Amino acid sequence: MIDLPNRVSFRWKIASGALGYDGKGWWWDHPYRWFGLLKPELFLGTTKSLTRYPRKGNLRWHHMFGFGCVQQIKKGWVNAVGLSNPGIEYWCKKVGPKVSRDRLNLAVSIVGTVEELAEMTDMLNQFDIAAIEVNVSCPNTGDMPTLDQVVEGVCAVRQRSKHPIIFKGSVVQDIFAIAKEISGMVSAIELNSVPWNMVLMNRNPVQRFNGGGVSGEIAQAVSWPILTELVGMKILPVIGSHVAHYSDVPFLFDRVGVQAISFGVIHIPNMWRPRTWLNPIKPTLYIRRFEEIRNHPVV
Repeated sequence: MIDLPNRVSFRWKIASGALGYDGKGWWWDHPYRWFGLLKPELFLGTTKSLTRYPRKGNLRWHHMFGFGCVQQIKKGWVNAVGLSNPGIEYWCKKVGPKVSRDRLNLAVSIVGTVEELAEMTDMLNQFDIAAIEVNVSCPNTGDMPTLDQVVEGVCAVRQRSKHPIIFKGSVVQDIFAIAKEISGMVSAIELNSVPWNMVLMNRNPVQRFNGGGVSGEIAQAVSWPILTELVGMKILPVIGSHVAHYSDVPFLFDRVGVQAISFGVIHIPNMWRPRTWLNPIKPTLYIRRFEEIRNHPVV
């Protein structure tokens, strides 16, 4: 369990973008939520990462579900969405006013320059959110900031934010040095998807979109040893990721030692593979099973 300074506690988190901009899911998730099969209230929700201004990126309707920038591969997914989003002003006008921690704890994920991060933080201070997630690690935009840039950005958010901060970094950054530098400014640390060239040795199905990030079981061999080292440093609560099966949940808690788990691409259904259509309910099922076995109360 991770306890934030604002009295929000969470064991389960949604990876940025997995359930949309409000933490309640994309359009294909709504039927599962209506029937109680998907329970967003079990998680600390996280918005899809927002930039200061709208960003076109690579996401189009004809680039989804196996056609382009989001593709299922063996034992995982690879995506090159490229931070497509409507910008934070849209979120502040359309989504933020409806957010209430009485109904759903939501973290807002932001990415940008130091100046943009500071400005977005000011804009988010008016909303009843649980945390700000600072994402400095999109694997397919060509923007991978240095240690000094990362620390400067986190510092800018910390100085302005009335909300706790969750940090999201990359395995290709000097993540251990970063963790030491930001340990007094953030409440937890999480790893993003793994750059495709670290796990895909042959053809990359999203190469034409400038690379991409790989998530799921295929990314565990790269990500989990780093999570283990971060846990061993004992300076920040660590959030585990890349859950593919229920057995990964107790392994991450008991063997790796993380304090919380983030569910991402495991939610995604492949429209052309019927056996994956129930993917959005898997994290909810895993949580209920784990909590029942460990005798933890669950909704």
